[in-house]
Amino acid sequence: MAKVISVSNQKGGVGKTTTSVNLACGLALANKRVLLIDMDPQFNATTGVGFEIDSDSLSMYHVFVGEKQLSEVIVKDIKPNIDLAPSSIDVAAVDLILLEQKTNNQNVLRDEIKKITDNYDFIIIDCPPSLGLINRNGLAISDTVLIPIQAEHYAMHGVAQLLRTIKKVKETLNPDLTIEGVLVTMFDSRTKLAHDVLEEIMKTFGPKVYKSVIPRNIRISESSIEGKSIFEYDKNGAGSIAYIEFVKEVLKENGQS
Repeated sequence: MAKVISVSNQKGGVGKTTTSVNLACGLALANKRVLLIDMDPQFNATTGVGFEIDSDSLSMYHVFVGEKQLSEVIVKDIKPNIDLAPSSIDVAAVDLILLEQKTNNQNVLRDEIKKITDNYDFIIIDCPPSLGLINRNGLAISDTVLIPIQAEHYAMHGVAQLLRTIKKVKETLNPDLTIEGVLVTMFDSRTKLAHDVLEEIMKTFGPKVYKSVIPRNIRISESSIEGKSIFEYDKNGAGSIAYIEFVKEVLKENGQS
């Protein structure tokens, strides 16, 4: 049965989607069968693996509003060992639709994901940069939450609220939910600020912080635009090496090194 990991941080621009894509692709390179679920209405994870959404495409919107089963929107083998449940701009309306639904609006995904967990080793959920009902749906079905935090000013802003949300979900929806780990991104080793922020993050989260640190690297940004993982786009570069080491840590923590 698949390990379900939500990648979440309510603060935008922290490398959340880039991490979701490269974690999924790195696990796939390790011969793990992976489903990447894009729940962000900006659908950057969808385009980040090379899938172009159009007006006829099925997406997570159709799952959330009950028009389609998750299995019906999944795009098979978008890359070797990776299936994709795409997002679209329509997902932006989902929080309001679920809010009007009132009952069972935080568990829409639970039954759908449970139907397909036997098909995968890992399910990676790219959550939107918010703490609304879409995000809570992801946390409600996840085994763990992976938190990317950038090594910049105000890095910890919003993290306290995310931790409160995780605590609330544990109390009300998913008692087994834990933190998978904390990944430091956009790290510029030349600056004292980056080292100070890293120290603060390590003081807060301790052993949950991955040893791997993702550098600030233009090639990582370029790879997303090209619809490729960093491993495809710049396999020998610093970004690729950092993400490979991160994926190795994830595998080791899950007893699959």
